[in-house]
Amino acid sequence: MNLFHHFLEFIKDNQLITSSQKILLAVSGGIDSMVLLHLFEKSEFQYGVAHCNFKLRGKESDADEKLVREQVEMHGAPAFFESFETEEYAKINGISIEMAARELRYEFFEKVRSENGYDYIATAHHQDDLIETFFLNLTRKTGIKGLTGIKEKSGNLIRPLLFTGREEIERFAKDYFIEFREDVSNSDVVFQRNFIRHKILPLFSELNPSYKKNMLESISNLRDAEKVYDAFISGENRNVVQQTDQGLVFDISALRKTTFPLLVLLETLKNYRFNPAVTEEIYNSLDADSGKQFYSRTHRVVKDREKFFVLPLADKQEHIFYIEKEDIELFKPLDLVIEKVDRENFRLSKQPNVASLDMDKLQFPLLLRKWRQGDYFQPLGMNGFKKLSDFFIDNKIPVHEKESTWLLCSGQKIVWVMGHRIDNRFKITPETKHILRIELRTLNSKL
Repeated sequence: MNLFHHFLEFIKDNQLITSSQKILLAVSGGIDSMVLLHLFEKSEFQYGVAHCNFKLRGKESDADEKLVREQVEMHGAPAFFESFETEEYAKINGISIEMAARELRYEFFEKVRSENGYDYIATAHHQDDLIETFFLNLTRKTGIKGLTGIKEKSGNLIRPLLFTGREEIERFAKDYFIEFREDVSNSDVVFQRNFIRHKILPLFSELNPSYKKNMLESISNLRDAEKVYDAFISGENRNVVQQTDQGLVFDISALRKTTFPLLVLLETLKNYRFNPAVTEEIYNSLDADSGKQFYSRTHRVVKDREKFFVLPLADKQEHIFYIEKEDIELFKPLDLVIEKVDRENFRLSKQPNVASLDMDKLQFPLLLRKWRQGDYFQPLGMNGFKKLSDFFIDNKIPVHEKESTWLLCSGQKIVWVMGHRIDNRFKITPETKHILRIELRTLNSKL
């Protein structure tokens, strides 16, 4: 069976693509991706092409792009090209060139996929890449998932060449005169993957000529074990993790009762880009005071007394909104119902999400903003003033909750710590003639 028929069979057996789906091919111009492009050109699948120019090899990178453009134009497939300042991105984010290129590449592919109606992104990873990834992850701090390597399908990614290896791809490219570009950096052993490819794996081949076949079978066995592992972690997580509107919440007491609490943390938090070293710090903080925080590039973990909160990193820009005197509803950033109440029909609500205010003491427009360090107010029932930071501590309000707390202000004065307490200066008294009732319903925005 030739490579093309094996390709179609692999797709069918693994249910990677249906005839109605559109596939976005990641094509670099190298031999693997150009063979993948050729196979799709021969097939009846709907496809488009995405290419990244990382500007790392000067004219060589431009020549890669030129080849891909020419090949795509011959067949009339939709094509998407993007250039990146990869070195600058790596420097700004404090990561390696390899990691920078990976992040830029997949962010671009996903953007094109979602905006243009493609179902999957197809990459040209093959069996040799699978084995290299195994050894690469083995040198890092990884678990069983890292050792099972690249999957045929993972989220929006598919790898239709995982049935074959580098030798077969090179032979196919030669037999069908497929033009491709050779990336000279592929031979540079400064890069970890290249070091494994050119220095380590040839030694395994000398040790055992059948090592590649045995490695692939071992990885297959590990994948079976991974299924058992996943089922165990899912079972442990049922009593430990809860998804809420604010984010993921870990019950620390329930976590302690699991058989392997660190593993539960590792497997869950890696989905939020926490590396193993940071996750171990989180695990070691189980007995620490509340308020301790840990960060990944996209999220943070906040430790409360009995819970861990996993929250997306917030937008640091301050947003301010105004309520005019004639407003009766507000939907952003908060879902508010605002009404002027007749004194004779007024019934005082003790619910913390309702503020009943002496309207004549308010200065319009009212202002909505997040609380800041140094803010103070006069809590209802008190004669003196209190810092908000102290108010939050006294009322045992978790860090993540106080950070999302909004204030209703009249001029420079705080009228209501929304959802918690109004200011004593704006309360209803026997002398009050006009009442403004504001009900906080739900939080509509993460601003």
